[in-house]
Amino acid sequence: MTKIALVDDQALIREGIARLIEIEETFEVIWQASNGQDALDKLAEADRPNIIISDIRMPVMDGIQFAKTLREQGSSIPVLMLTTFDEHELFINALSAGVNGFLLKDISFEKLSSAIKKISKGGFLAEPQLLNRELLPDNGTVKIPTSFNFKDFSEKEKQILRYLAAGFSNREIATAVFLAEGTVKNHISTLLTKLHCRDRTQAVIKALQWRLI
Repeated sequence: MTKIALVDDQALIREGIARLIEIEETFEVIWQASNGQDALDKLAEADRPNIIISDIRMPVMDGIQFAKTLREQGSSIPVLMLTTFDEHELFINALSAGVNGFLLKDISFEKLSSAIKKISKGGFLAEPQLLNRELLPDNGTVKIPTSFNFKDFSEKEKQILRYLAAGFSNREIATAVFLAEGTVKNHISTLLTKLHCRDRTQAVIKALQWRLI
C-alpha cells in the first residue's frame, strides 16, 4: 500500500484529488494539509507517507518553501508538485528545493497514478514542455563556470541526461539506448562527477540551466 499525503489550500481540490487517487486500490491518502506549515506539523505527529503531493502557491507557506524546509530537516520523502501554473521558473525553483516531480493539475488519472508509482520509488518526472531548454528563464543569475567545457560530454552522455530529465529509470534508459543497465549506471556516476552533483535531480537542474540538454 502506498501511503499518500495531500497539501493544498483549497479543500475541494484536495478532496477531489483524494477521491481520484483512491480509485487505485493500492493507494491510500493518510492525511491532508492546507499549506506547507500545516503539512510540517502533521509530519511531526502523524504517519509518515511514502509520497507527498503538494500545490505550489499556498498561503502561510508555499509548496517550494515546504519542500526546501523538508529537505533541510533531513527528510527524503518524495514530493510531487501538482500545479495549474505552467511556469519554467517555478519548475526550476521547485527542483532546486528538492522536489521529485512537477506536473499540471489537468493530467489524467492514468498519468497521475504512474507518476505516484514512479516517484514514490525514487524516480523523477516532469511535464515534457517544462524540459524545453529554450523556454527556461534566463535572468542572468545562472553562471556557467569558466572551467566548464561542453566538449567534455559525449553525445551518449547527453542522451542519457535527456532520459534522466524525462524521468526514465536506469533499466528504461538501458533499453532505450541499447546498453547494459550496469553501463548506464556507470555513465550516470560519471555525469554526476563531471557536473559536481550529488544526485540525478541536481544533474538535471544543471544540465537544463547550462543548456547542456
